[in-house]
Amino acid sequence: MRQRRVVGGVTAVVLVAAAAGGGLWWKHTQAEKELDAAAKDEVTAFATAWAGRSFTKPGLLFTGTTSEVVQAEFTKATSGLGTGPVEVTAYGVRRTGDRATATAHVAWTLAGGVTWRYDVPVTAERAETGGSRWAITLPKGHSQWHPQLESGATLTAARTWGQRGTLLDRDGQALTPIGKVYPVQIDPARATAATVRALEKIVDEPAGSLVAKLAAATKAGSKAPIPVITYRQSDFDERKDALDALKGVIYPAREQPLAKTRTFGQPLLGSFGAVSAEQIAKSKGRYAAGDYAGVSGLQGQYDAVLGGTAGVQVTSSAARDTPLFAKDAVPGKDVATTLSPTVQEAAEGALASTGDVPSALVAVDVKTGDVLASANSPALGFDRALTGHYPPGSAFKIATSYALLSSGTVTPGTSVTCPKTFVVDGRSYKNFEGESLGTPDFTTDFAHSCNTAFVQLSTKLGDDDLATAAATLGLTGWAKTLGVANAFDASIPKNNGKTDKASAAIGQGRNVTSPLALAVLAGNVARGSAIAPALVTDPAADGADRAPKPLDAKVVGQLRTLMGEVVSQGTATVLKGTPGGTVRGKTGTAEFGTKNPPETHAWFVGYQGDVAFAVLVEKGASGGSVAAPVAKAFLTALAR
Repeated sequence: MRQRRVVGGVTAVVLVAAAAGGGLWWKHTQAEKELDAAAKDEVTAFATAWAGRSFTKPGLLFTGTTSEVVQAEFTKATSGLGTGPVEVTAYGVRRTGDRATATAHVAWTLAGGVTWRYDVPVTAERAETGGSRWAITLPKGHSQWHPQLESGATLTAARTWGQRGTLLDRDGQALTPIGKVYPVQIDPARATAATVRALEKIVDEPAGSLVAKLAAATKAGSKAPIPVITYRQSDFDERKDALDALKGVIYPAREQPLAKTRTFGQPLLGSFGAVSAEQIAKSKGRYAAGDYAGVSGLQGQYDAVLGGTAGVQVTSSAARDTPLFAKDAVPGKDVATTLSPTVQEAAEGALASTGDVPSALVAVDVKTGDVLASANSPALGFDRALTGHYPPGSAFKIATSYALLSSGTVTPGTSVTCPKTFVVDGRSYKNFEGESLGTPDFTTDFAHSCNTAFVQLSTKLGDDDLATAAATLGLTGWAKTLGVANAFDASIPKNNGKTDKASAAIGQGRNVTSPLALAVLAGNVARGSAIAPALVTDPAADGADRAPKPLDAKVVGQLRTLMGEVVSQGTATVLKGTPGGTVRGKTGTAEFGTKNPPETHAWFVGYQGDVAFAVLVEKGASGGSVAAPVAKAFLTALAR
């Protein structure tokens, strides 16, 4: 019995010892887990701080340095990567004693939405012997922020662009080839008031204007160059010696698309320059500060096609020739147009006679319906030729005549009185100069643009006849497929009463057209079929229907004769004998505004051979005296 008790006692001792050992093992394992978790938490907090670009939040520790120092180093090293989001994820945390290692997967979103991904090692150590806190230990000899970045070096992400496409003319030749320009700028760190005063004279800026800009930059402490003017090569060469002599004036050359002159094809072709803050905000990452792009006209509208897609290159300040990351740019593509440089130059030359008076001349190819030219004055204003909204005045009588002739209401030989005035539903209408032609035939009424004859004939038309005639002749329905933003064709609504119809018959009331729409009308009469015009053909507009729609051949023949009479014995005799052949057309004097008597716009719409055209001169006295001479100058230039 005693022996059994001894054995039992020994067994009890062994069990107690085992229990004690098991308790120690459990405590050790739990402590290890807590150390693992604490190390992992510190590495995760570091990754979160990196993603938030802020290392100064409470609780984050660093070995041998402070959060403020780390923040400053991080900002200096990475600010050149832009302000896009950055994702940082820590994984693979492994602790050995008082030291833990992990890998941080970093993904910077660079300009243009390009993602740069890489991994960096992360090290954490216990902040104090036996303590529970951990601290991030930054590497020595190189930067924490990229494995190939030297200590103190900085990262820069620069956008790169491939070769830009060009706008092509109808023959596939470049309208805007790449050329060199010189942006003249003031360096506020070096320039003086005396230097800038001399610059004002060279660049023809108002006295004191650039001095004021320099003073404002100096007061603000800005070191950014102050833009002044950008010169083409020839203009720069004339001023180079004078600019060279000015301290603090710089002109870093760059390349951009250039038309043959500063005003050629403006504003249709548009301009190229530094992107604005508004463009950047609306671009969904396409543009970034410092980019150059198309900013107006076709250059702006088709910039995504012409410019391609930007690439990006990340370099270190310590090794700029060895990129740490690069994504190649996608080069741009050409944009094909129907423009003819020869016709464009003739149109612009003809408009020169109008000086600063707002005016437009647009030309269309009769065979194809393609737009050959879009000229505007002022040359750097808005595109009146394609986007302007104007009452067509008597130029619309071409469409009114189509409605009258096709309905059998009149024939060219029908006698239609042309009194000084004619009253419709209590409203009196008069001729432009108050003249009366007695009782001529309809041909004479058309040739001399007798308002009262057309007003009285309007009473025999239905409310939708004029709108139908306008649509049949191709005045409407193609603005969205021309390939030009904000292009306008015409608005010729269904009439809602006798006076509305009477006004519409002479191109007044609610009728509104663009110069291009009237040129299209003339071209369709010349061809004998209605074709929607085109200007940009590649990329082609969605939904474009350019199939010819035949017109009434008999009526078209009559209209051609009527339009010929306008030149031979009517309101546009100034065009008789114009080089290049017979001219057929219609003058228009369109009233607008609220003045008494009303102000007028002058029109001449017509065609010669294979070129149809429309001329508009704002606030012109009459179509025959103001617009028709411009048309003659245009056709004469083409003939030569």
